[in-house]
Amino acid sequence: MNKLLISQNLKIFQVMKKLGATGERILFVVDADKKLLGTITDGDVRRGILSGMKINDSVKSLYFKRPKVLLKGKYSIEEAKNLLRKHELNALPIINKNNCIVNYFTWKEAFGVIKKQRKLIKVPVIVMAGGKGDRLMPFTKVLPKPLIPINDKTVIEHIIDKFTFYGAKKFFITVNYKSRILKSFFQELQPNYQVKFLDETIPLGTVGGLRVYKRKFKEPFFVTNCDIIVDIDYVDFYDFHKKNKNDLTLVASARNFEIPYGICELDANGKLSKINEKPKQNFLANTGLYILNPKVLKLVPKNKFYHMTQLIHEAKKSGMNVGIYPIDDKKWVDVGQWSEYRKNIKKI
Repeated sequence: MNKLLISQNLKIFQVMKKLGATGERILFVVDADKKLLGTITDGDVRRGILSGMKINDSVKSLYFKRPKVLLKGKYSIEEAKNLLRKHELNALPIINKNNCIVNYFTWKEAFGVIKKQRKLIKVPVIVMAGGKGDRLMPFTKVLPKPLIPINDKTVIEHIIDKFTFYGAKKFFITVNYKSRILKSFFQELQPNYQVKFLDETIPLGTVGGLRVYKRKFKEPFFVTNCDIIVDIDYVDFYDFHKKNKNDLTLVASARNFEIPYGICELDANGKLSKINEKPKQNFLANTGLYILNPKVLKLVPKNKFYHMTQLIHEAKKSGMNVGIYPIDDKKWVDVGQWSEYRKNIKKI
């Protein structure tokens, strides 16, 4: 049980890591005597970050202070089930008469299965796989980047597996560099999902080739780079996009860095003001996973080299809603360059 208990003084990035390590997706905030103060979920954390909080801030003002609870020896299983269903909770804390948490009751205990997820069967996924993969030379002299092996699978199989787990069936792959090798791979693979290829006769950047889909989709769709693996709840990400009425939402990884040096700060006269010893910096890094509304593709110019960063800038300039879905950095793996590939291959 202790793995779900946290102090209210814990920092946001620490809570994100603990949430990522538990399947319950909820933590219980307690004091030194294990008295229950409240609960916190990944949704609470996202709201805090999007409201302007830094990932080095504590969660003291962020957690929910009036949680639903079960009183030890005073509840029935049916009452617990009804609470879980009604409030769509993954777990309920069980407290004693002194308000100390003694256990918790999960959805799986109540219903015998992990909480059922809504599927993404009809949601299309575009994988942008037309680039040369210069940062992975010399492997990409032989293979297209999506076919670089990670353990016993190619990187594009790892990516697609994340979507098929949530029921996705339709995949559109943009190709240019070594496209015949990539097509032959899928022809021999014979997957149980649908794959269609979009041939770019000339390199068109990360999103230049997507213009042809501007009338094909009626609902929001996923777009992903072919060299990143993001381990999140894709249904929750999709619901977040729609609930916030975004036109484009990108997944951003919360990164926290400590500079291992004393940093010199100067005054207006160029003299030393102070030395900031081992300062910490935090920021949200774009992972390369997006959800777009179909109307966004109208902004993509015809037959022009065009990157996602340009599309995001143009969307904001046009008054569209561009949102951020923050995640813990442990949930994002980048294998698009050798340093990251070597570092992350064991993690995968």
